[in-house]
Amino acid sequence: MRPSLWQPAIPLSAAETGIGRRVHRAKLFVFLRQQRHVLFSDAFQQELATTLYDDKPKGHPPIPPAQLALATILQAYTGVSDDEVIEATTMDRRWQLALDCLEWTAPPFSKATLVAFRARLIAHDFDRRLIERTLEVAKQSGAFSPKALRVALDSSPLWGAGKVEDTYGLLGHALRKALGVIARQQGRGLAEVAIAAGVAPLVGGPLSLKAALDLDWDDPPARSQALLAVLTALEAAERWLDEQPVPSDPDGQARVRANRAAAAQVRAQDVETTAAGLPRLRRGVSRDRRISIEDDAMRHGRKSRHVRIDGYKRHVLHDLDSGLIRAVGLTAANVPEARVTTDLEADLQAQHLGLGDVSELHLDRAYLSSRWVRERPATLAIYCKAWPVRNGERFPKTAFTLDWQEQTLQCPNQVRLPFELGGTVHFPAAICAACPLQPRCTTSVRGRSVPIHPDERLLAELRARQHTPLGRAKLRERIAVEHTLAHVGHWQGRRARYRGLRKNLFDLRRCAVVDNLHLVSHLPIFADAPQQDKKAA
Repeated sequence: MRPSLWQPAIPLSAAETGIGRRVHRAKLFVFLRQQRHVLFSDAFQQELATTLYDDKPKGHPPIPPAQLALATILQAYTGVSDDEVIEATTMDRRWQLALDCLEWTAPPFSKATLVAFRARLIAHDFDRRLIERTLEVAKQSGAFSPKALRVALDSSPLWGAGKVEDTYGLLGHALRKALGVIARQQGRGLAEVAIAAGVAPLVGGPLSLKAALDLDWDDPPARSQALLAVLTALEAAERWLDEQPVPSDPDGQARVRANRAAAAQVRAQDVETTAAGLPRLRRGVSRDRRISIEDDAMRHGRKSRHVRIDGYKRHVLHDLDSGLIRAVGLTAANVPEARVTTDLEADLQAQHLGLGDVSELHLDRAYLSSRWVRERPATLAIYCKAWPVRNGERFPKTAFTLDWQEQTLQCPNQVRLPFELGGTVHFPAAICAACPLQPRCTTSVRGRSVPIHPDERLLAELRARQHTPLGRAKLRERIAVEHTLAHVGHWQGRRARYRGLRKNLFDLRRCAVVDNLHLVSHLPIFADAPQQDKKAA
């Protein structure tokens, strides 16, 4: 059964007006009370209902999705847990003000209802639609005139919620979780099951795996002994698991399979065999290495040379003219920033926009290899700080002149050679050896080589632009997206709330909704609303 429309009162009552006056810091509660009928219009509520719920003749009428969506937004605004949301609906008058449950002694919905609604939003990708709705409300306000988009794109770290462990910890953790499922299925304790599987005391005891091994971890032979012991225990546990009845519940079966697969993945990525047939930890880091059992999407990555991330990167596409967030994306920490543009482009297409509607794109250098830059239309201007060009005390690449009409490269000694984009220009060794500028150019006996980037024209343009006051002023406009990232980081926090990529993308999107609503609430048309409501009351 589809839910009915949520139609709370629009004018503020005397009690609501009094509560609104006493709210001094969390002003978004007051704004949402005043404008909830605008944000969740009848048409948008109908879209919510038809998208998220099937039209079945039987069943209890669901809670109005607009009320649940508003609670979901407020949860991101306040950073509280699901249990605290239910508590706040009966204990916090600000929540009651916004959710139309003032003076209620029972919560308007249960925790299970809130969790199920979140799952529906994610399953139908409707969390993205909430961002679009804030953009529609901002457009309807008349505060923003339609024009070609000028957007900025940047990212910030989001540390994962799962525990990061080394190889020994990952193997032991996966083993303990797999045996734990069987223990619960059989109604036995983990220690008893570990003894039956022949893996006690490494698993099932009161000590951690490393404490149970009780070795000198600074001693290489001891570390080899520990790895052999852990792998032996893992093989014994897998043989024992193969002999056990399959868990009766599908969820239990899936958990056992997932944890056994996690242990196999860790063993494959972190362990190699020596010529003598003995196991040892792999030298170096395998590609796409798993770092957490609890969250299989977390990865090691870097935001910069000095900042390592264990988890994810969040990306924000910021509208430079309106200040609103157009779209957000989330990637594992080891994924290059440029790949997120595919997801962001899908978000823009949902808003009936494309790269042809963007006039300026302000980027961090990490996005220069993206398809947005490679396949940009002629009308799109790219603004980005160029990569520095260094060559010690010798002539840098910028000392060589590119003639785009003749497609030639001229060295400081006026020697010209043809070039191709994506290729390398090799000046002959004989010419370089006879050149009076050779000591300042190259020490190679084979002559100077100059690589030409596939998008060398853009890089040359970026380098030339940042040497002018106007160009540097345009580059400073990207600071706005850094401020927006800081605001989103304030709402979402430094560490992920959930495990897994999709749930954390949901959290990022609703934080973008909060940020957009914060900006919209300060528009003159809405900023004057409280005074109007007071007069009406």
